[in-house]
Amino acid sequence: MKMENQEIKSALHKVLDAIDIETYIVCNDEKEAKQIALKLGEELNLNEVDIMYLEFDGYGARIRLRKYIHKPGNRYNYLNNQSNN
Repeated sequence: MKMENQEIKSALHKVLDAIDIETYIVCNDEKEAKQIALKLGEELNLNEVDIMYLEFDGYGARIRLRKYIHKPGNRYNYLNNQSNN
């Protein structure tokens, strides 16, 4: 796909599948890490997010959240009228 000299109307429109967010959360245990991670997704207006990875190390947790923009089998935005990209 060539995007030189083309105005991108929406970056989100160009996402094929999902957006991942990886961070370290300061927390007391794995249960609290999950609660904070889900709240983070909510505060970022991502609605429902999936926890793809969580590793608690005693001080906090390394966590990866995923927000699906298009789940497998959905109609992808990039297939709709490609001349309007």
